[in-house]
Amino acid sequence: MPELDFRAPRLFVDAPLSPGERVALERNQSNYLGNVLRLAAGESILVFNGRDGEWQAQIIGRKRPDSLEILIQNRPQDRLPDIAYVFAPLKHARLDYMVQKAVEMGASRLQPVLTRFTQVSRVNGERMRANVIEAAEQCGILSLADVAEPMPLDRFLSQRQPERLLVFCDEAAETTSPLQALQNGLTAAGGIDILIGPEGGFAEEERTLLLRQPRTLRLSLGPRILRADTAGVAALALVQAALGDWAGPG
Repeated sequence: MPELDFRAPRLFVDAPLSPGERVALERNQSNYLGNVLRLAAGESILVFNGRDGEWQAQIIGRKRPDSLEILIQNRPQDRLPDIAYVFAPLKHARLDYMVQKAVEMGASRLQPVLTRFTQVSRVNGERMRANVIEAAEQCGILSLADVAEPMPLDRFLSQRQPERLLVFCDEAAETTSPLQALQNGLTAAGGIDILIGPEGGFAEEERTLLLRQPRTLRLSLGPRILRADTAGVAALALVQAALGDWAGPG
């Protein structure tokens, strides 16, 4: 794994990256570099676009940063593990936290689903995408997780690919070792969907529908009832340790 530079500021730019390329900064990016970080022309930052890896770039501008000159590639592009984080939406601050942590934990897709007991039915997709970018900038991640539009749980289940492993986190499941359950002969070559329900849990008809899905693992997250955002972090950590890119080369 390449050595990460945690001291240099990182910025996402939606532009092609190659040596000598000139990238115009958006107003908020210029303000961030010049007024928040107090950087000036001639200083260097790291940039990425989710496609071309990570690059060193030099700040250009007289009175304030207005563009970047792309210099050399620092890291080649990588790929996130094929893990979809499927969740019942939460209220603003907790949703922000959950999105940021899912990105940090390596989720490649964020899929809100609406269940019977979901407390929030409207989701601000642009705000979610902004949180994805901010988390990637701060954590050295090169690929951006996709943000999907919300859909009813039953529609999501009818459309998902049957070869994917569905990890269904259920507080009503029998309490056993979740890590052992994940390591018990399961494979995830077709991808993984991690499903976290709302604070009120799943309705019985939803639980029945979930258990009918192919390749489904009903998973307990331990003897304590976790908040939905905490449960998401716990589930992602367990899956990454057992089946994801924390497990090392397979």
